[in-house]
Amino acid sequence: MAVIKFENVGITALSGAVPRTVIDNYSYTQHFTASDVKEVVDKIGVYERRFADENTCSSDLCFVAAEKLLTDNNIDRNDIDLLIFVSQTPDYRMPATSVLMQHRLGLPKTTVAFDLVMGCSGFIYGLTVVYALMQNGGFKKALLLDGETRSKVYSPKDRRTAFMFGDAGVAALIENDVKFGKSYFSMNSDGSRGDLIRIDGGGYRHPSSIETLTEKVVDEFGNRRNDEQGYMNGGDVFNFVISEIPNDIKTLLNFSGKNMDDIDYFVFHQANKFINSYLSKKLKLNPLKTPSTIEKYGNTSSVSVPITIVSELKDKLHEEKSILLSAFGVGMTWATGLINLCNCRISEIVEL
Repeated sequence: MAVIKFENVGITALSGAVPRTVIDNYSYTQHFTASDVKEVVDKIGVYERRFADENTCSSDLCFVAAEKLLTDNNIDRNDIDLLIFVSQTPDYRMPATSVLMQHRLGLPKTTVAFDLVMGCSGFIYGLTVVYALMQNGGFKKALLLDGETRSKVYSPKDRRTAFMFGDAGVAALIENDVKFGKSYFSMNSDGSRGDLIRIDGGGYRHPSSIETLTEKVVDEFGNRRNDEQGYMNGGDVFNFVISEIPNDIKTLLNFSGKNMDDIDYFVFHQANKFINSYLSKKLKLNPLKTPSTIEKYGNTSSVSVPITIVSELKDKLHEEKSILLSAFGVGMTWATGLINLCNCRISEIVEL
């Protein structure tokens, strides 16, 4: 476990983008009976999602979010000297999407740009990297872009994942300022659980082939997918969550010298309603302190934490607020962050 403290670095502005296509999960019955669909949807609490079309990538969602952020806040693009792009659905295997975004956004050639290939904990991992570079590297302003089009990597014929994932993108402007005070992060990984959420085919261990692209029945329940579509062992993921996440939150609070009552909002990864309800009850949290977007955007992977802030806390951050972020996912990795948001400028969500 890596527990890290930073000072005087924080998020000054946030923006988000979602596809304009709304999926009504109760009507998503192409491959299942209406009763089966209702059973799954009621359990996971994902009533609507947003799906990108075939020509829209995660970078496109991040681009419109970043353009909105830069315009709304009158940011001089020449002042952006760091850009990090977080995603597991990049534009290409090479080059890095971050470098393409530097050019597309009209940022100077002196901008440092690189990708973080992370799953659901990626935004918090990204914040940690940006905070570290901002505090020690002399950067003026940084853009953290986080986008996912997970609707494209899961089979609509696999009941275990077909109703869960949606698409979104966010942009965060991060700067140095004494008003932010101290922030704290806990970062963790456990590769022994790497088979809990996985795509087996299409990489360099198992390259794309006719076999990896051939759809097949994968279990006794008749679920179907090919080897280049994701799968998840939901039961073991839940067991992982209950064994690791509450302890990690308590560890970080102890490290920071704060307690639950000091936190204004707890923003969890929007995995599903069942998991988030468990965490809230386990930690004895006030529901008013746990904003949720799982019901209207679904699980947007690493984007779920920041898109929840943009969507649900837009008009609630005019004064300084203490925010605890917690996310977990593929790897397995998990991360907890305790940050201060001070008059954070949040733009209206853009539809693409």
